[in-house]
Amino acid sequence: MRGDRVEIVIDAGDGSRTYEIVARRAGRRVEVAIARGVVSVTEVTRSGTAVRTARFMSSRVLALVEHPVDQPDEEPARAALRPA
Repeated sequence: MRGDRVEIVIDAGDGSRTYEIVARRAGRRVEVAIARGVVSVTEVTRSGTAVRTARFMSSRVLALVEHPVDQPDEEPARAALRPA
C-alpha cells in the first residue's frame, strides 16, 4: 500500500548506515525476503513486477524495521434501526 516503508540499518565498518525503501505509488507494496544469507527488500506493483530492489548481506544487517501505513476504518458500524 502506498506509504508502506522498510528501514534497514547496516554495519558499514566505520559506523552504521540507514536505508529506506518506500512504496511511492498507489497499489504498490514493499516485500522483505531473507534467503541464503541475503536480505532483499523490494517495492512491488500490483501485478508482482519488481520496481526497485535493495539487497544486503544478513551478517551486516543490524536492524530491519517495517512501518506499515495506518489504514482508516472502511465504514463505521451502523446501529440497527428499529421501529419505535
